[in-house]
Amino acid sequence: MINYLLFIQTDMPAGGAEGLAAQPQGISMNFFDMALKGGWIMVPIILLSFIAVYIFIDRYFAIKRAGKFDASLMEKVKSYITAGKIDAAVALCRSNDNPAARMVEKGISRIGRPLADVTTAIENVGNLEIQKLEKGLPVLASVAGGAPMLGFLGTVLGMVRSFYDMANAGNNIDITLLSTGIYQAMVTTVAGLIVGITAFFAYNILVSSVEKVVFKMEATTSDFMDLLNEPA
Repeated sequence: MINYLLFIQTDMPAGGAEGLAAQPQGISMNFFDMALKGGWIMVPIILLSFIAVYIFIDRYFAIKRAGKFDASLMEKVKSYITAGKIDAAVALCRSNDNPAARMVEKGISRIGRPLADVTTAIENVGNLEIQKLEKGLPVLASVAGGAPMLGFLGTVLGMVRSFYDMANAGNNIDITLLSTGIYQAMVTTVAGLIVGITAFFAYNILVSSVEKVVFKMEATTSDFMDLLNEPA
């Protein structure tokens, strides 16, 4: 029993229970504090994150609106054209605010010309509509590739700073002396990867959505050309 008590007293820090209470607790750090540790390189990374969020939200809803298409549009257009009501067919297309309807409208306005001219006119409108849908996607792709590179640049700058401080410290090297450079190296890498990975997935989601809209545009164009090729 005496040996056991001696063991407890030896293992207990100075001051007994008061010494235990005086031990430092865990240090918490919020995102803002971590961003400050990253240095100036965090500024462009944060700006890129805002740009990526803005482009994704803007393009997502724009593409979603473009994908809304009246399935009965071609049937109505066919009935109007068959009845000779060209103006009514054009008005119907204009009432549908989507790329496919605008392509059909352009085709209707070219009725009476050679089919090659009609096809060319529809394709030109289709290309313009696709460019509108893809607006901002190259910038989002650049964010996906550029943000991690900026993070790695911050890592290199942080390590250079750490080694520079080590060289100037001589034999008085202290871990607190190196902490600033190490924080910068790690924080910028994490931030750059988070922004880059998020932008990469957002870019692929938008590209997939654009492809679905393009498929609807091609299907509508094919139906319209079949309508023109039908015998009178």
